[in-house]
Amino acid sequence: MKFKHSKVKNTGILFELLVRQITSDTLSGKESKAVNILKKYFVKTELGKEYKLYENISKYKNLTEGKAELVLNSIIDLSKGLNRGTIKRQKYNLVKEILTHYNSDDFFKTKLPNYKAYASLYTLIELYNAPNPNPTQIIENKISLLETITLKDINKQKVTDDVITEFQTYDKDVRILTYKILLDKFNEKYSALSPQQKIVLKEFVESVDSTPKLKTFYNQKIEEIKKELTLLSNKITEKAIQIKLNEVIKFLVPLSKTSKIGDNEIINILQYYELLNEFKSINGQIQI
Repeated sequence: MKFKHSKVKNTGILFELLVRQITSDTLSGKESKAVNILKKYFVKTELGKEYKLYENISKYKNLTEGKAELVLNSIIDLSKGLNRGTIKRQKYNLVKEILTHYNSDDFFKTKLPNYKAYASLYTLIELYNAPNPNPTQIIENKISLLETITLKDINKQKVTDDVITEFQTYDKDVRILTYKILLDKFNEKYSALSPQQKIVLKEFVESVDSTPKLKTFYNQKIEEIKKELTLLSNKITEKAIQIKLNEVIKFLVPLSKTSKIGDNEIINILQYYELLNEFKSINGQIQI
């Protein structure tokens, strides 16, 4: 019988979704319930030990086939030493607490760049700790993970979440992500953002990859900025400023159906809003 993957039971996915929820809540100016949930279930717990196995899948890249095989075998061996009963109980309580504070559809809708690798590792761990594992499924998931670990990133476009990526470079103990650390780093980089810029950043954090929804959001914002700049252009009397403003308007072109959206496009919107604020300031209007 084939084992079925469940993202609601996947330790790696649950951790990453909690991290993104913390980021989303912080960008919204809300106190994040996910902070205490993260600390409660992943700091010095059996579930936290299991997450370390998933973390290694993200850590090791571009290895030789031999080294990749060694890493994967070590992860599987370590999983056998964990208390599966405790992990199952902690995971059940974790999901129950998440659903107490967050809507299930909203919380689990976020797409993760490591989803496929995490799904394969979850399936492998469960299969190797099951009484009668499906050999074909073991082979398929091992191949998938080995391809991930040995994958060369040359010419591969990768959309990254700057906030999360920065945290992943920290020491392992620090990376447990207490609220204070997250808030300090957020304020350090993003405290000067306007409300509209924070909305843009929040949408990008929640969407993560190039989805139709994110592209639609981008195009809507481009049209909004273009409309406001056009109105300003008609009000500004100084010719030099008006020329500069019209030049900016020319660059505000929505993405086509085949265009990809990534970090550069999000940064562009943030910069366009900054320019809009400057032009409004010049024209004596209230900053957005």
